[in-house]
Formats: sequence, structure tokens, C-alpha cells
Amino acid sequence: MNKEITFERLPEAVSYLTEQVASLKEMVSALQAPASEEKSLIGIEEACEVIQKAKPTIYALVRKGVIPAYKRGKKLYFYREELLAWVESGRKSHNLTPTFFAEEHLAAMRASVRHKPKSFKG
Repeated sequence: MNKEITFERLPEAVSYLTEQVASLKEMVSALQAPASEEKSLIGIEEACEVIQKAKPTIYALVRKGVIPAYKRGKKLYFYREELLAWVESGRKSHNLTPTFFAEEHLAAMRASVRHKPKSFKG
């Protein structure tokens, strides 16, 4: 459509653009990989590769409940998508102040402190 668009030719131009958009949508949908509905279950070895951590680190994170994991018997299982989402959620926000991180760190330290029970002298 190389002709100048006038008011009289507006319906023709809209029809042409609609056809072009439809063909572009078809081309884009053909390029996109179909989204798989099934989650992919992986073991500890693959989890190490996905989040780039060593086995002992992953075991510690699972024990603390930091990363999403599933245990069946003595084996740990992970969903690749959940691990990737966990990595994404760890992205630091630029609007957080250093005070926020200091308070968060202090709260974590206080939570990990164990106190001796008071001895009873009676």
C-alpha cells in the first residue's frame, strides 16, 4: 500500500493494517516455543548447575527452608522453574537503603542466638 492515505481511503488503509497485524501475530507465535505446562523435576546435581551453588550449600539452604525443595525418602528433588524463580526473586532492589540491610542482618543474628537456660538454685 504505497498510495497516500486520504479520508476516502481510510477504510482500505485500516483493512490493510489489520491484515498486516494478523500476519505479524502469526509470525511471532510461530517463533515462540510452546510453553510447556509440565514442570521439570530435577535432582541435586542439576540443581547445583541451575543455581550455580555447591552441594553442601544447597543442602544448607534446603535445611534452612530458603530454597524450594521436595524430599522423598533420602532424596531431594527440585523443580527447575521454582529454582529459577527463586534466583529471580533474589534480585536486589536499588531503592533499598543500607539501613534496611543492617536491620535485616541484625534481626537474623538475633534469631540465631541461643541462650543458656537459667540454672535453678533452690
